[in-house]
Amino acid sequence: MKKIGLALGGGAVLGAAHIGVLRALEERDVEVGYLAGTSIGAFVGALYAFGNTSKEIEEIALGLNWMDISGIAIFESGLLSNSKLGDLLDKSLGEKKIEEAKIPLAVIATDVSTGEKVILDKGPVAKAVMASTCIPGIFGPVKWDERLLVDGGIVENIPIDTVKKMEADYVIGVDLNARKNYDKPDNILDVIINSFHFLMKAAARFQTQDADLLITPELSKFNMVSTDQIRDLIEQGYNDASEQLEKAGSPLK
Repeated sequence: MKKIGLALGGGAVLGAAHIGVLRALEERDVEVGYLAGTSIGAFVGALYAFGNTSKEIEEIALGLNWMDISGIAIFESGLLSNSKLGDLLDKSLGEKKIEEAKIPLAVIATDVSTGEKVILDKGPVAKAVMASTCIPGIFGPVKWDERLLVDGGIVENIPIDTVKKMEADYVIGVDLNARKNYDKPDNILDVIINSFHFLMKAAARFQTQDADLLITPELSKFNMVSTDQIRDLIEQGYNDASEQLEKAGSPLK
């Protein structure tokens, strides 16, 4: 049987759709052998890599609100701290290290001093996910050794190349932005997030070319920040992934 690699991309609250994708994979007995995640994909991926089922992750996600994952903190380089997101992971997993994951896991971040992609595959999982989800200008950078790290979506929003190099035989990527249309922003947060994701969407066209299967949920009716949509996002991810997995057929086995 082929070793399946799963690459979960970023997309703020749209990342709830990843949970539906995981449920679709579970129903088809698709065993994930390697996992790489960027931004919200790193958060969902970490929970899955440490043994949580899609149902258990859904229960965690349904309990979230914006202030659960961010705390007001003034930085020179960001408005908020996402330390509560790290606290949530520690509460859900225990204070684990990435190398302890049941499924080999890689988390993508960006060195804000050099622009380099940083693959985090060792060290505290909560801190790694905080770095990967650190949208510049909104969250303050995360210190990692001598580096300052921010959102991995800047360099590899759908980490297909990373998971291929983990020796996966067949790579499934999940692109949350491929079919997403954007509404007129209502506030400065919307402006920053929309702009950030336009950049990632353009880069993703090149990043996804080597995927054996690219799952692209239709998420145009959802916005990027409202946690009231989580249940519907999960169902949308599940329905679209189920359809695309059916079309893919036997290569997954």
